[in-house]
Amino acid sequence: MKKVILWIVGILAALCIAVACIWGGEISTLRTVKCVGGNEYLYQMNYNARYDLDDLISKDIDSNAELLDYVIGRIGKGLPIKIKSAQVADENGEMATFNCTSFQAAKSDGSGFWYGRNYDYFKNPTMVTFSRPKKGYASIGVSDMSHFGYSLDKLPDSFIKKLSCLAAVYAPVDGINEKGLCTSIMALPKQAAAQETEKHNVGTTIIMRLWLDRCATVQEALDLAESLDICHDATVGSGYHYMIADAAGDCAVLEFDKEDGWKSMVVRKDPAANYMLVTNHLLSEKYFTTEPDPAVGNPHSKSWWRYETAGAYLKEHNGILSLEEAQECLAQVHWKDLVWDNGTVEDTQYSNVYDQKNITLDLRNWNDYETTVHFAL
Repeated sequence: MKKVILWIVGILAALCIAVACIWGGEISTLRTVKCVGGNEYLYQMNYNARYDLDDLISKDIDSNAELLDYVIGRIGKGLPIKIKSAQVADENGEMATFNCTSFQAAKSDGSGFWYGRNYDYFKNPTMVTFSRPKKGYASIGVSDMSHFGYSLDKLPDSFIKKLSCLAAVYAPVDGINEKGLCTSIMALPKQAAAQETEKHNVGTTIIMRLWLDRCATVQEALDLAESLDICHDATVGSGYHYMIADAAGDCAVLEFDKEDGWKSMVVRKDPAANYMLVTNHLLSEKYFTTEPDPAVGNPHSKSWWRYETAGAYLKEHNGILSLEEAQECLAQVHWKDLVWDNGTVEDTQYSNVYDQKNITLDLRNWNDYETTVHFAL
């Protein structure tokens, strides 16, 4: 009997060792998932598992479905794990309510720059992910958790239900790295870039993970983008442009020319200005207009109104803001219970202000402007 018990104990020990060897990083990561400040719709996670961006690039992944399949293969290692994104087009083939505002402005104490960002979308839980890769810069990335299967009715409130959180590292929609580089994404309806050369393809959020891991300056980020083909998921029905800003105050918006093979178009911050602003319409000279135009942006999101309103606030302050003023700029263009014609309801899911000098994030979730959650790398 004693031999049987020892044999069973030995098998269990071997299994534990095998599990630790295979999923040690993933298990360690999942143990860090927790809601923040008692807010069941705001989570944070320390990503401790390995990931290989060179391997990801080699797969030429340019759709959400392919990305989630890749993630499943990496974290599941043969287990039947399923992750389904909620980011899909409606019956008209477009995303109705994915709208955002981003800006860079100088700090009023003269110590650097703020990077402000509103993420306007449906009511979904938010994930703040800390990543410290062995080869790459540490970063804070923020994700809409619906992109990897969560909703208000499906939350990571048990160990098993936390599994899909592992996809967050591949799906930031904004973030900052240890060098102070910030980036964010803004939607452009029916303008899904599809660059097609001999370069490897990367999808909508993969390029942002690459920037956070590998770039310290705007120019490095733009050079990295030129070394790849950026392809947005056509099944989502939306394209995107990106704002990138570094700790030295350089800032640019990367867009894509739908009339010329989706070639990159770069709009740089005016060297004489203290700020740069972007919403949900193209800024490139070829397409820019001061009047709402569905050919170059999203009139339904009041993109031009937000651009004018936030721009007026930034101009009034000469692009030099305190933290409270940066938050106020975002508050002036936020949404709350905005009901669209199709019955969907949009909110500003979160308002972020990144400190590009001190590498911190001050986040206000779901229009709760009385509560600021502070994160530091």
